[in-house]
Amino acid sequence: MSVSTALVVGGGITGSVLALALAQRGVEVDLAEISPRWHGVGHGITVQGNALAALAKVGVLDEVLRRGVPFNQVRMLRADGSLLAEVPTPRTGGPGLPATLGALRSDLQAVLCDRVYQAGVRVRLGLTVTALAQDSHRAYVQFSDGSSGRYDLVAGADGIRSATRALLGIGTAPQPSGMTIWRVVAERPAELDCAELYYGGPRYKAGYSPISADRCYAYVLDEDDPLAGPLADPGGRPAWQLMYERSAGYGGTWGKIRATIGPDSDVSHTRIEWLLVDDPWYRGRAIVVGDAAHACPPLIAQGAAMCAEDAVVLAELVTGPEPLGRALAAFMARRRPRVRAVVQTSLQLVRWEMDLEPHTDQDVAAAMDGTLAFLAGSEA
Repeated sequence: MSVSTALVVGGGITGSVLALALAQRGVEVDLAEISPRWHGVGHGITVQGNALAALAKVGVLDEVLRRGVPFNQVRMLRADGSLLAEVPTPRTGGPGLPATLGALRSDLQAVLCDRVYQAGVRVRLGLTVTALAQDSHRAYVQFSDGSSGRYDLVAGADGIRSATRALLGIGTAPQPSGMTIWRVVAERPAELDCAELYYGGPRYKAGYSPISADRCYAYVLDEDDPLAGPLADPGGRPAWQLMYERSAGYGGTWGKIRATIGPDSDVSHTRIEWLLVDDPWYRGRAIVVGDAAHACPPLIAQGAAMCAEDAVVLAELVTGPEPLGRALAAFMARRRPRVRAVVQTSLQLVRWEMDLEPHTDQDVAAAMDGTLAFLAGSEA
């Protein structure tokens, strides 16, 4: 085994799954998380079947399923709430798993945090890596608290603005997509049994998913103003009020959810960015994975899946019989085609949603179905 010690930088989904997978394979793992409190953000997340398959490989699937809501179709609606179509979602994780799971991101993170501690990972909160050097035998890091360490492998899973990526000399930077997203967690209407998407309304798109017995995750894809910034409001109005105003014009169940948005609502508004680091994502004994290497707009809900897949595949290959350099090259050969397909399709859907290129509803359906079919039919 070419890796017996590893440092994982970042404790989100990617870093948590990677630390857990490595520890389960006998690696001594340190996890450095810059936040002094280790937890997930509160908004919802859509977890597709191939992400569930990755979670199964590290033994957390049953607990995650207990906390979320599985469903196997998406319902497409007009802005007034009338039905356009009901579409089965491809089972990208195989026939034995739900096609999709709606969940609260903080619930998913809580499960991962508990299992990482149980696996014996040394979790270090409130610090990150400030310097990195390496030779043919080890990678050497300096931490922000003045301590240092040496490892067989350093994996940067520290998000789209990864500091590890910069330390490796990779200059790829996040790019704006032209969209922002408003998110809220709200009470789940009784009739809400799967994800639903609203088309033809005043914004690019609106939608929601059930995430628990009594909660749902709702969102609106909106325009971006790169000069003003996604949260700018000259009148100083709170985020909940802005989301309430920006979601006007959607009826049906979305209208019911909108009516509940108020001062106590947990509303977030963020710019949607994308990133794709050129091959390779590694330098010597250090690599970036997950959102640190690739991030896509959420239009086919594959972000978490790509991150979780990265983690389990990397752990599998670097604990196998091949030398580390060959293992990392094999990792790139497996991961790059899947990630590239997801990012490219997501960006194409953004262009169509924004009416930057001519398209038909059939084009959109074909792009989404084709990408999900490719993921279902190829190795993670």
